[in-house]
Amino acid sequence: MSLKLIKHVGIVGTIECLTGLRIGGAKDDIEIGGMDNPIIRDPRTRMPYIPGSSLKGKLRSALEYRYCGAKIARGEPCGCAEPDCVVCRLFGPHRKPHHGLGPTRVLVRDARMDSAGGDPDQWIEIKTENMIDRRTGVATNPRPVERVVPGTKFSFEISVRIFDGDDVKKLVDTVKEGLRLIEAEYLGASGSRGYGKVRFDYTVLDPFLGRVPDPTAQA
Repeated sequence: MSLKLIKHVGIVGTIECLTGLRIGGAKDDIEIGGMDNPIIRDPRTRMPYIPGSSLKGKLRSALEYRYCGAKIARGEPCGCAEPDCVVCRLFGPHRKPHHGLGPTRVLVRDARMDSAGGDPDQWIEIKTENMIDRRTGVATNPRPVERVVPGTKFSFEISVRIFDGDDVKKLVDTVKEGLRLIEAEYLGASGSRGYGKVRFDYTVLDPFLGRVPDPTAQA
């Protein structure tokens, strides 16, 4: 295939949390009575954000279930590298550095909050979960979990690289289908327990020459 880059097509817009969203982060320190299950936050502003890796990973896995079910039976991402595999063409074949599909097509940026400033904790809720003792039906072992509150919006940006010979419509339509699949499922953790229902509102920019501004950036 030709490695001539023709253009970028952008899919830019907002992610709205319809239920609490949890994407786990690491604890900065250990303290008695502290939060054991924090969400990921920007280290400068302490505002929650959605890492591009989390959105890209969910987008890929959703599309693999749609198109590559027979190829991912071992529990790993698709690595078939077949010319007609749209998932391998978009994201690159898993653990296969030598193939004929060319570079990864999908670039996903970190999604920052639309609302910047103020107290970061106003966007966070603490949800307590319990385990049910099967013998008694009593809730035990309560554990607090941080979540982003419903109604929070994040700006997201996906750039699709188009190389000579690519089917532009098929690549872009597949990414859009992946976003619809995420809406039907969830983003982040604990989707089977009600977390992570989201809605995407976006525009396709062809060609894509700009970027979504980071609302937390200093002027």
